[in-house]
Amino acid sequence: MEENQSRTNYSDKPLRCIVKLGGAAITCKNELEKINQENLGIVSKQLRQAMMMGGSSNSTSASVKKVLGLDWSKRAGGGDSQISINPDEFGDQSELDLSKFIIVHGAGSFGHFQASRSGVHKGGLHHPLVKAGFVATRISVTSLNLEIVRALAREGIPSVGMSPFAAGWSTCERNISAADTSQVAKSIDSGFVPVLHGDAVYDDSQDCTILSGDVIIRHLAEVLKPGYVVFLTDVLGVYDRPPTDSNAVLLREIAVDEDGNWSIVAVENMNKQVEITVAAHDTTGGMITKITEAALIAKFGIDVYIVKAATDHSFRALNGEIRGDIPDDWLGTVIRSQRARAVL
Repeated sequence: MEENQSRTNYSDKPLRCIVKLGGAAITCKNELEKINQENLGIVSKQLRQAMMMGGSSNSTSASVKKVLGLDWSKRAGGGDSQISINPDEFGDQSELDLSKFIIVHGAGSFGHFQASRSGVHKGGLHHPLVKAGFVATRISVTSLNLEIVRALAREGIPSVGMSPFAAGWSTCERNISAADTSQVAKSIDSGFVPVLHGDAVYDDSQDCTILSGDVIIRHLAEVLKPGYVVFLTDVLGVYDRPPTDSNAVLLREIAVDEDGNWSIVAVENMNKQVEITVAAHDTTGGMITKITEAALIAKFGIDVYIVKAATDHSFRALNGEIRGDIPDDWLGTVIRSQRARAVL
């Protein structure tokens, strides 16, 4: 009885943050099925540190403790045939006292190529190519999901992979029509960190489509009400034109009205129109979808931070340090409701 009382009651904790790991940030997007191991490793460490002790001042000292890795499976090409763990090391429950996070990742160079080549996003499962592409897309995105779960687990994060297709998520005209979030909620209440991903799913109007991670996050945010949402990308944030343009200006803040319409909080030397490019193989809409979904999240009164992954700026966003006034030395884009801006 005493042992049960000493354990953390995760169900009493609020959901602190939903994180989107952008496909372009964690994979080499123009190289088929290649993970950016450096970025994924840094992001995993930053997530662990942000989660520890709820991001309190004690999190830094807690993060220097020995990491108790949770990936006990044999690595490909590894020579060690034995799984080495010390059960006694897991006696300190405080080491796993993490604040509640949900992680959703994009596909990047996993899945997009298979989906675009076969036309899965356009539907039509009666076509053999589309059906084959549906299978190939799911093999690709679930393999990436496993590698991300393993990277997080090696940092001691109790991550569990969850595929929307397997959980019965579906769409109608590419809008979510069925999404059971009970398993996600039960998992975070049990102290796990769910890791979902963009996926190939059934669509009521066209047989099948691609459900993007950005749309998944918007639905989870509406239902589960996190404190804030962080989009980790391969660029510093949202620009007024493609960031490869030497005249591009980083947008510090985007305001969203009660109808979900968004407008740029003006800065000098900036286009009044935002120009965005999308990679030819990206079947989910790229940054266009990201801004639209982020605006809908902000409409619920939830701040959204779009920031470059594996940087000090991304850690500060993950740790909740951008809530309120935007620090002058922070680089990224904040998307928040006009109502929330009015009370700052």
